[in-house]
Amino acid sequence: MPAADVRALAEFLVKALVERPEVVSVRTSERDRMVVIEVRVAPDDVGKVIGRRGRIVGAIRTLVRAAAGEGGRRVVLEIVQ
Repeated sequence: MPAADVRALAEFLVKALVERPEVVSVRTSERDRMVVIEVRVAPDDVGKVIGRRGRIVGAIRTLVRAAAGEGGRRVVLEIVQ
């Protein structure tokens, strides 16, 4: 799956979780053989995206990595404030 589609998936998942989806911004950068997806949310929504003990963000990361497939590139999702 192309990086743009992986980015769109991450954005869709995060917007479905937060109270203020209009504030969500997603930025993608590529380094070597790695795609970095940076997600910004409203300060009030950070806990909803991370979840208890990081379970929700862990699940989002798993889905994003699975969607990226076997392209030989690693995908990293970061929640940025």
